[in-house]
Order: sequence, then C-alpha cells, then structure tokens
Amino acid sequence: MDEYSRFVDWDKMDVSAQSQDTKELTCTDFHELKQLARQGYWAKNHCLRAKVYHRLISNIPCRTVTPDANVYRDIVVKIVGKRNSSSLPLPEFVDNSLIPTYCLNAEGVGAIRKIILCIANQFPDISFCPALPSVIALLLHYSKDEAECFEQVCRILACNDPSKRLIDQTFLAFESSCMTFGDLVNKYCQAAHKLMVAVSEDVLEVYSDWQRWLFGELPMAYIARVFDVFLVEGYKVLYRVALALLKFFHKVRAGQPMESESIQQDIRAFVRDIAKSVSPERLLEKAFAIRLFSRKEIQLLQMANEKALQQKGITVKQKRQNVHLAVHAENFKSEIVSVKEMRDIWSWIPERFALCQPLLLFTTLEHGCSLSRFYSHSEGHEPTLLLIKTTAKEVCGAYLSSDWSERRRGGNKLSFFGTGECFVFRLQPEVERYEWVIIKHPELASTGSETENHTQPASSTLSSSSIPSDPSDRLSPFLAARHFNLPSKTASMFMAGSSECIIIGGGDGQALYLDADLNHGRTSHCNTFNNQPLCSESFQISILEVWGFRD
Repeated sequence: MDEYSRFVDWDKMDVSAQSQDTKELTCTDFHELKQLARQGYWAKNHCLRAKVYHRLISNIPCRTVTPDANVYRDIVVKIVGKRNSSSLPLPEFVDNSLIPTYCLNAEGVGAIRKIILCIANQFPDISFCPALPSVIALLLHYSKDEAECFEQVCRILACNDPSKRLIDQTFLAFESSCMTFGDLVNKYCQAAHKLMVAVSEDVLEVYSDWQRWLFGELPMAYIARVFDVFLVEGYKVLYRVALALLKFFHKVRAGQPMESESIQQDIRAFVRDIAKSVSPERLLEKAFAIRLFSRKEIQLLQMANEKALQQKGITVKQKRQNVHLAVHAENFKSEIVSVKEMRDIWSWIPERFALCQPLLLFTTLEHGCSLSRFYSHSEGHEPTLLLIKTTAKEVCGAYLSSDWSERRRGGNKLSFFGTGECFVFRLQPEVERYEWVIIKHPELASTGSETENHTQPASSTLSSSSIPSDPSDRLSPFLAARHFNLPSKTASMFMAGSSECIIIGGGDGQALYLDADLNHGRTSHCNTFNNQPLCSESFQISILEVWGFRD
C-alpha cells in the first residue's frame, strides 16, 4: 500500500480502519503534539504514522556513537550468516516465548530475530529487556527495511537524556518498575489490588507481568496507539495504560469465577481479548483519566525501589521472592493479628519494604504502658507498623513511614512529620484500609492534659484536604525527605508525637489519637468511607504492638 508495507501482512490487518487521506504533521509545539497523539491523529494513516515515528525517534537525544542502518548492513551477514532466521537462538535478555508477530508477514517475523541478535552485538550492556521483541515487531510495520528498523530501535535504546526514560534494559530497572507499578496499583486501583491479594499467593508476581500485558498480550491496534503517545510523553504512559487495563479487568471480571487456576493467566487472556470489551480509544481515555503523580515523583519512587533491591543484592534475574514468604509463619507471633492478617497488611505496604520480614519492637504485654518506652523501642526504625487491639476486640493500626525520633525537631511541643505513605487500617470487625490525609493547623492540636473528655472529636485538628497544589512545596507523598537529602520543609505532616500524646492522620477523615499512658485512645472519623469508622470514637487499649522491618 505504501513504501512502509514491506513487512506487513495486509490480509491480517483491518484495512477498513486505514485512511488514505494525505495528511501531514507540521506542528512542533509539545503540548499540541501530545494532544494529537492522544487523539490518534496519525493512527489511521499507515504512511503518516511511519513518518511521525521517524521524526519523533530522530529527535531522541542519544549517545555520541549510536549504531545506525549502515552498521546493521555491515554486521548482519557476519552474525546471521545463511542460517534460517526462525532457528536463530535469542540472547538471554529477551523472553523467547514473547515474540509477537503483530500481523507481520514471514519476512517480518524472521527480521525480528535478526535485529535482536544485531542489537545484542552492539549493546553488550543490555542484561534484561523483555519488551524489545515487541518494540521491534511494531517498528517493522513502519520501516522501509530491516536496517532502518534497527537504527530506530538503537536510538530508543541509546537515549541519554536522564529525564527521559524509555525501555528498561537491566533486571534492576525492570524489577524496580514492577515494584513501582505495585505501589501505584495499591494507591490507584485499590479494588483490583484487594482482588489480587484475595486470589493470589504472590501479588508481586502478578504485577511483574505489567509490561507483558503491554508488550506481548495487547493486540496490534492497541499497542500502536499506546506507542503513539509513549514516543511523545515517555514511560509514564505505560504505567497509565497498565493501570487502566487492571481497572477494566476488575470491572469486567468482578464477581465472576476465575477462568483458570491463575489470576496471571486470566489477566493475560483478558488483555489478549480486550477488543471484546474495550476499544483503544476507551482504554486511553481511562488511562489519562487517572490523576497519576508527576513524572518526577514516580522517578523518585523508582529510585527508592532500586535502592531497596540493591541493598538486598537483587540486581540480576533470579527466582522472584514471594511477598507472602516475607512473613514466615514459624517465625511470626503476635498477640493481636494472625499470620494471614499480617500478610494482608504486608500487601498494603510499599513494595520496597515488602521484601523485609516483620520484627517485633515493642509490646505493652512485655514493656508496659509507657509512651517513653514506646519511643525508645521504636526510634531508629523506619518504617514501623502500629497494631492496636481494644478491650471491645476491635483491631486497628497504622503504617508509619518515618522514624519517631523526628518528633524531637519540635522540642517539647507536639511535632508533626511523616509522608503520604502513612495510612491507617482496620482488621476487626471488618477489613478496611484508609488513604492518608494531611494534619492541618498543628498549632490547634490538643495536648494530653487538655483532652480528658474523650468524647470531644479530634477532627478540629485534622483535615482530609488534598496536598498543596504547588509541587515545588512538597515532596512526593510516597517518600520521606531523608531518603533524598531534600529540605525537611518539603515533607508533609501525617504523624505527631510528644511526651503527652500521639496523633496519626489517616484517610477518608480518619485520625487516631493515643494518650500518654497507652491505655486510652480515640478516633475522629468525619467523611468516612461508607461511614465506617476506624474503631470506636473512644476506646480502651488491650494490647499495643510496634513492628519494624528486618532484612
């Protein structure tokens, strides 16, 4: 049909969806280009899409020496020789079982393996890149020959702009992206995450499939639309679309029995057959309706996950650690929660800490009801997990992202600190996790001596308002300022502690207040989810435990 049709099997393509209009793309403004990509301006014109891809890829900043088409022509004969391309062994950094054909003809399918081998020759530093076969197969649709496709892929791989992440090329980068995706699911797809926890023994294993959904299972018409926007906006688009896929999967399959013994297989099958339920336009509309954090904030989260993996020595491909196995039944004993309940809590915490095992730091049964001993046993540990069982057999708690020693910054005054990773939860009588809120107007916070009346709500000191709109005034709500040596003023306020009381800001208006004797507590619960409070507004503590995280 055009000069870019050499590798396309048009009998497998929906030709009716292609337009023959001779459209051109002349805009250079980024915001206008972004809107055109999202709207699918070049999606129905094969030749125009090819030209746009060439233009966008040619503008990617690359290393000084980046292999081009001439390099491919020089090395392909030496590397491939006269062997049948279908019998060529692939390098270990790609998954041999995931080589999509995307309506390519026989020549195109053979070209995928040849290009992969030539890339392996020119990029010896690539150690893990499962998305590569899909990217090559897609770009063959819009290339005049193998050499041109090779050059475009090389430019994507050789991008040297630190702010522009494109394709993961190491196991560390890939694994940390899976953890980051898990963190995002935990925040933005809570209903789907709850389902994953219920039906899967290892949620990390499920989320490790997220790139496969895009670069492997997603049909050609869909991944091409995703790639249109990806080349303009970058890596964040991939997270958006994967989250949208999970949301649609949960919506379509909610309440239905699993179709296989594995939730992974069910999600893969849903993505493969997504055309039965969701159009490409609807998928992108859903993806961009998610109010995701900024690119910088996601980059910080990715860095934190990479650092956690490096500290664990997980930098090369190996058998993935089951997140639930981090809570070993034989080594875990709590007077408040069971092993299963602790594993449920573990599924809520940030992925980088799910690699650790729980370590009991403080319990009122052993250390007594003393706030000073609570601090002395908890300080030096970050993060920590607070568990409370009331005399009414209610069980609630909080995940606390920051070290309690930070409370000293305020001297003898009630000091506020913490990050948006903090949350409160309830296990009994029903399980519920509440997203964080920010503690506002700390100068209005009541001290222990002023709060003898436990029926007085604490909501006057807490608000479920959103975080400040100016991103320059805050750090990512995922991360603590100390992780990146950023000014402390960028940290948000979710925890408060003094010698007289503890206040923890939770979500949906939830807040937890504990007296100095650790015998009494109360909650505020304005604007609660389904009007379900964290626990009784005023309660007596039966047992309190603090858990740390052990490598």
